[in-house]
Amino acid sequence: MNAPLPRTAFKRKATRKCVICRTEFESRGMGHKACSPGCAVEVAVRARVKKEAHAKKMERRADRAKRESLKTYPQLVAEVQKVFNEAIRLRDAGKPCICCGRTETKVDGLNSHGWDAGHYRSTGSAPHLRFNEDNVHAQLVYCNRNKAGNAVDYRIGLIARIGLERVEALESDNTPRKWTHEELRAMKAHYQAKVRELRKERA
Repeated sequence: MNAPLPRTAFKRKATRKCVICRTEFESRGMGHKACSPGCAVEVAVRARVKKEAHAKKMERRADRAKRESLKTYPQLVAEVQKVFNEAIRLRDAGKPCICCGRTETKVDGLNSHGWDAGHYRSTGSAPHLRFNEDNVHAQLVYCNRNKAGNAVDYRIGLIARIGLERVEALESDNTPRKWTHEELRAMKAHYQAKVRELRKERA
């Protein structure tokens, strides 16, 4: 006598919502996403548009990477300097000028047009300290440009702010430095993140 065949459990047809019109329909499988030929055409159109948009995004990313790889050393230094200076101004926001101790931008009847990230040892005489945070502080434009950096008063203010030992370390540091392209890009990313963080704190 033959053994009876095992009973197969009744399998209910799966229903899902059409990805286009959200109408419920009986799905024939995971790839069946549309309820009708019209909606299926729309699914295909959207998929093509998405694919083309992704391709353009990848193309733009490749173009940016190529432009970045072609940047010269001076271009990279200038980009780091810009975001570094912004980070210094944000770091010192609310502090008085490192030189004259004023907090107002109108100085002696002149409008100083705001604040610079002023270097104690200039980038011309000490380019290796251009990105040293001890060497750079918020300085009124009046002191930095109209008074050529106001080095004497800068030193007095710097000692009061960071201490004589660190000031003398800056003054005795004459070791040349030349950053690699990769180091400059990493510094730029670091200070961009720092700017975002400082802006968030002050928001």
